[in-house]
Amino acid sequence: MAKTGDRPRAVPGSAVDALHFALDRTSPVPLYYQLAQQLEAAIEHGALTPGNLLGNEIDLSTRLGLSRPTVRQAIQSLVDKGLLVRRRGVGTQVVHSQVKRPLELSSLYDDLETAGQGPTTDVVRNERVPASADVAAALGIPEGSEVTVLERLRATHGQPVAFLCNYLPPALLDLDTARLESTGLYRLLRSAGITLHSARQTVGARSATAEEAALLAEKEGAALLTMQRTAYDDTGRPVEYGTHIYRASRYAFDFQLLVRP
Repeated sequence: MAKTGDRPRAVPGSAVDALHFALDRTSPVPLYYQLAQQLEAAIEHGALTPGNLLGNEIDLSTRLGLSRPTVRQAIQSLVDKGLLVRRRGVGTQVVHSQVKRPLELSSLYDDLETAGQGPTTDVVRNERVPASADVAAALGIPEGSEVTVLERLRATHGQPVAFLCNYLPPALLDLDTARLESTGLYRLLRSAGITLHSARQTVGARSATAEEAALLAEKEGAALLTMQRTAYDDTGRPVEYGTHIYRASRYAFDFQLLVRP
């Protein structure tokens, strides 16, 4: 059968009216996967936004020239990723796009803003506490020394994405709660003349506790990504130690691997 790179007919009243698909029927890549990837790209790049309707499976399969099971499988794969939701009496609706963050020394706030995700921050805690052994070791200070602890809930499109806990030497800068809710921590560090140079970072995964699930609008036991990071300035001084958790349904690390010559 010939390759179909032509435009599908529009689904009346749905958000896919203006979308163009290129489904290659000669490709070994399954058609459901091709459709799912192109729908996911449309969500990620804002062509489909939260609240948009996709239309029902029968209309989509007819207008795309695909079988209903193929369309159903494509949609289900995005439902499983948390990008779409099936609502009775409404249809299939876009929920949100997954945050794909580059594995580099950058701020989550900056990454979300660059991706057009409209980040918001709720500062849960901003106070000074004695440094635990782990925090003291990360920041290179004596155990029990005073540090500033920040706990923030980061959200996009009204949905929580991450819970961030950061520790900083209190003499580093004045961390005003109002400013922390309007911008990112790394921006505040840069505005204070601190040049971030490098970091040591560990990425992991585990299940959400009941308390974490409540914070992140997940079910207890849901998959979470974890990150521990110590950031250094251009003099080699530790300036920030963070322990963060992210909703795996809404967040992923994205990086490129190269083969050594």
